Amino acid sequence: MSPTPGASTQARPLLSHIRATLVLGIPLVLAQLAQMMIGVTDTIMLGWLGTTELAAGTLAFQMFFIFLIIGLGFGSAMMPLIANALGREDPQSVRRAARMGLWVLVGLALVSMIPLWFTRSVLIWLGQDPELAQLAQDYMRIGQWSMIPAFILIGLRSFLTSLERANTVLWITVCTAILNGLLNYAFIFGNWGAPRLEIEGAAVATLIANGVAASCALIYVAHSAAARPYALFTRLWRPDWQALRDICRLGTPISLSIFAEAGMFSAASLMIGWLGKIPLASHGIALQIASVSFMIPLGLSQAGSVRVGNAAGRKDRAAIGTAGKAAVLLALMVASVTAMIFYLVPETLILLFLRDGNSDADAVLAYAVPLLYTAAAFQLFDALQVASGGNLRGLQDTKVPMIIAALSYWVVGMGSAYVFAFLLGWGGVGVWGGLVVGLAVAGLALTYRFVNRQRYGLV
Repeated sequence: MSPTPGASTQARPLLSHIRATLVLGIPLVLAQLAQMMIGVTDTIMLGWLGTTELAAGTLAFQMFFIFLIIGLGFGSAMMPLIANALGREDPQSVRRAARMGLWVLVGLALVSMIPLWFTRSVLIWLGQDPELAQLAQDYMRIGQWSMIPAFILIGLRSFLTSLERANTVLWITVCTAILNGLLNYAFIFGNWGAPRLEIEGAAVATLIANGVAASCALIYVAHSAAARPYALFTRLWRPDWQALRDICRLGTPISLSIFAEAGMFSAASLMIGWLGKIPLASHGIALQIASVSFMIPLGLSQAGSVRVGNAAGRKDRAAIGTAGKAAVLLALMVASVTAMIFYLVPETLILLFLRDGNSDADAVLAYAVPLLYTAAAFQLFDALQVASGGNLRGLQDTKVPMIIAALSYWVVGMGSAYVFAFLLGWGGVGVWGGLVVGLAVAGLALTYRFVNRQRYGLV
């Protein structure tokens, strides 16, 4: 096909785009891994506490995460809007998008705390064990307050990422993860003179760590030379209705898309919870391991979203395609490596979450190994869907991807999981087999859509 008007004749080759994506993406990947380590640390230390606490923590983390990803969706909507404005050299639009993004995120944090207050009732209604539901509520009555600083941090991270200040995002997140780990060790087990709070201690640690991180990000944005030209906090109370509508227009379908995927994993946790404490604890371990590996393609997809959005702002169609291809290739390469690791050394990874002397350790290990084998099977599809989804967000294309996500994850994925697990009797492995099918359909469909939109100039 011959080039269309507006296509750049000076587009950089693929290798150059790969290097540029890595420069932006590596700090984002490391920041995502550091962020994920907060949940991993909670899971590891609750696993040291006991199988019951680990199973309850799995339920609490999944409920917390369902609402957190809604905020992540609106934070993701900020990035293409800001990147596009930067491509147009329009600092006023940068400020408006970032400021209204923070408005939306704080509002969502406050609303999300209402259902989280009733965690026990929700979990019992969903068929979970009352003892586990009560422990999960003990965690959430404290942990829900961390929604406010966590959502503020999401907005500021999106703003800094769009400015390509990913190193700052990295250092804030790394320090948060380290602080959370130290506080977990103190408050869960009563070390260093702190009270022994057990599962509630994990919630206290998360609240303090998120509060400190949000405060550091606010100070940096207020005083750094990179952010100062955009005067983000000037007249913060003043609404900008058009920017607010833009954030909601993009953020709602993005949030629903992410919710569809993460909700599929949360629904999988509930399904496995019907099978008992050992399957649920095993699922919690395997899910944390798979989630850590997912942070790498997720960080690369965020870099791809920024770079595609910036190219779209310049109306550089060739650069849009090459930047998107670079993000997908890098994500697939990483997924190939993690899949091999899951397949070769599953026991080594699982034993990190189990303390010597745990009477259920052998049973949990035996149940978790096949789950991790199944996780190896969906690594490539998971990487493909997140990278292609990020590319489409860079084009501000969110409504059709939302529909693709809903059908892939809930109709195909959850439908397959129920059939495999309960009708065919495959148990936990069947639930995870449904995840493989759902992610495969989503990954292929999203990639097909991005390729066609770029090929035919629908950007």
